[in-house]
Amino acid sequence: MTMSKSTQPIAPKRIVIKLGGSMLERLNEGHIANFKSLQEQGIDVIIVHGGGPAINKQLEKNNVTSTTVGGIRVTSEESVSIVQSTLIGQVNPTLVHQLNKGGITAIGLSGYDNLLTCTFLDKETYGFVGEIKEVNSQLLDTLLANGIMPVISCFGCANDGIPLNINGDIVANKIALAIKAESLLLVTDTPGIKIAGEVQQVVTVKAINNWITSEDIYGGMIPKVTAALDCLAEGIPSVKIVGETLEGTTILQQEVYA
Repeated sequence: MTMSKSTQPIAPKRIVIKLGGSMLERLNEGHIANFKSLQEQGIDVIIVHGGGPAINKQLEKNNVTSTTVGGIRVTSEESVSIVQSTLIGQVNPTLVHQLNKGGITAIGLSGYDNLLTCTFLDKETYGFVGEIKEVNSQLLDTLLANGIMPVISCFGCANDGIPLNINGDIVANKIALAIKAESLLLVTDTPGIKIAGEVQQVVTVKAINNWITSEDIYGGMIPKVTAALDCLAEGIPSVKIVGETLEGTTILQQEVYA
């Protein structure tokens, strides 16, 4: 027996939301309500989070220095355990608690939970930093099918259990690709891309490259749009750089004509 088009089950839309560490520090009931509203609209939501400010505080507390190369935190053997305990032991459970308190059934995950298959990215350059080879999308499918919101910290491990720090934008990108997400939302402390003081609603890759050349996009917005362009290049249909209200700029690979 085959189902007609009208009776075939419609796959829910899926969105991956990447929360930066600075946003986590300002997360409030309004943000939680926005996430819940997406669920109530029938959208599957996965949250990926970083924890830069919290990690920096713990590293400083332990007198451990930290540098970055190309936007990736160089993670020494001394610092990787601090990053691990901060992300998995502090930031993730705090966020999960906030979501549960706000009426969302959420569960915390990391690469240790049979979620990410990782290897060293480049140990000589970055130290204990991971590269994601595979995402266990079946685990995420099971959680989403049961109305559970996965909350993923940007941390994994090699096959032998060696801990590996992973760049947050890369985790969000790989997760979004694995679950065939409709969109990736990069939630930042700015409400999208501003040109001449006005937030742009919809932009293309070509326009962004032109604005970078003309220096209309500069400073802290450059790494944000670079991450977005990388995600689009990997096959995500759209990427949004949004502020606290989840509204901002939608970035498309090319112009869409009616």
